[in-house]
Amino acid sequence: MVQPFEVAWSDDAVQAVLDQVRAYPWPPAPQVPDGWAYGCDGAYLRELCDHWTERYDWRAAVADLNRFPQFTARVEDFDLHFLHVVGEAGGKRPLLLTHGWPGSHYEFWGVIEKLAWPSRFGGRAEDAFDLVIPSLPGFGFSSRPARPIGQQTTARLFNTLMTQVLGYDRYRAQGGDWGALVTSWLGLEHAQNVSAIHLNMMGFRPAGGPKSEEEVAWMTRQGAMMDVMGAYFRLQSSRPQSLAWLGAGNPVGQAAWIAERFHDWSDLRQRSLDQVHPKDRLLTNIMIYVMTGAFATGAWYYRGLLEERPPLMAEGERCETPTAFANFPGEPLYTAPPRPWAERAYNIVRWTEQPSGGHFAAMEEPDLFVADVQAWGRES
Repeated sequence: MVQPFEVAWSDDAVQAVLDQVRAYPWPPAPQVPDGWAYGCDGAYLRELCDHWTERYDWRAAVADLNRFPQFTARVEDFDLHFLHVVGEAGGKRPLLLTHGWPGSHYEFWGVIEKLAWPSRFGGRAEDAFDLVIPSLPGFGFSSRPARPIGQQTTARLFNTLMTQVLGYDRYRAQGGDWGALVTSWLGLEHAQNVSAIHLNMMGFRPAGGPKSEEEVAWMTRQGAMMDVMGAYFRLQSSRPQSLAWLGAGNPVGQAAWIAERFHDWSDLRQRSLDQVHPKDRLLTNIMIYVMTGAFATGAWYYRGLLEERPPLMAEGERCETPTAFANFPGEPLYTAPPRPWAERAYNIVRWTEQPSGGHFAAMEEPDLFVADVQAWGRES
């Protein structure tokens, strides 16, 4: 049922992508001080593509992607790809880590070893976790759905992976972006197996409207930010196939769409985009989309949100699984709600304010992420 897996990109396939990048017919770009205000900045995108074709070592990237044990397993109609890293926990402290869009399982590369083998980094062996890090259905090296599916279905698939395939009767789960919503569904609908959850973005919304001026102000700000930054969401949740047609066979277009999100959602208050997300690392994440054809089905995942139960709690309903939330304050779009708002949707038992970091917490601030997850693990 479980099959070993290895990333294998042929030289011909990669060279075909690089040839497309070199031959890209560059459209006009606005000559303005802030090119990011119009989408992906043209100067940055040209630098990224030059690095892609001239300096990016894709063979080293493949070797890096094969650094940890990875597998596939048939769960319902899907071949789920996942890392299974058993470190110092020795099979006793399972933790499911779930990524989002436009990330991938590669989001967690900077935290895997510290979470699995903490004593190698000056930590305590008893803080170690067994790590299971899947690729969402339709993303990366997991198989593609025939039509959009969403996060509630994914939670069911992942719970089956953890319990029936890997044999973990009880486990913890963590996620941000779509991973936060998958993790939330795990806490709500699979509490018999999920002992505690950790989020770095809120997934569920409580029943009823805002209850305070603070909540009204937060919701007003969220609405305004969605007007500025939310065009991607409206497109991908309504007409994702239109984006799929544009992106197919267009690696530069895919890179621009993905890089724009990394720019807009990361904490760039003290560091540049290249400092937060070095080009080699960003390109490996982009290549996972380009080389697997996941750009299209990754966009479908937004439509899947609308085709399943919406993440709005019914009156009197709450996720009672003990929930920890880590607020990384440099998140420009999906800022943390007031705690009372969150507590109406979740059983919040831990809430931490981080000094820095944004949407891609494990990539942007791996040490802060590891420290918070380890502290949560001691308490949960």
